[in-house]
Amino acid sequence: MKKNRPVNLDLTTISFPLPAIVSILHRLSGVLLFLIIPLLLWTLQQSAFSEEGFLNVQDALTSTLSKVIIWVLLSAMIYHLIAGIRHLLMDMGIGEERKSGKVGAFIALGLSIVCAILVGVWLW
Repeated sequence: MKKNRPVNLDLTTISFPLPAIVSILHRLSGVLLFLIIPLLLWTLQQSAFSEEGFLNVQDALTSTLSKVIIWVLLSAMIYHLIAGIRHLLMDMGIGEERKSGKVGAFIALGLSIVCAILVGVWLW
């Protein structure tokens, strides 16, 4: 008996719904935040070790590249927080239905984009 299952599943041809995209991005932002922890700890160590280290970190954080990295990091933190709150609300039974799930995903994504823009304006 042959099973009817996809043999060569091409994920690029699948149209994901907005709640799925928001959920996937939440996971990716969590991975990014986890991977950036060593860099943040190293920066903290350098700035706390000596006055020279602090001045070096301060100089490094004023460059355009570091501002972009900080913006990406803060945007990922904000998105992860907002999407995490959405997931917690869904765990409590709020926004589990199909229509309210789409609305919640749209709100989470829109609010995150607005906050990321505001953080970018604040940094520059």
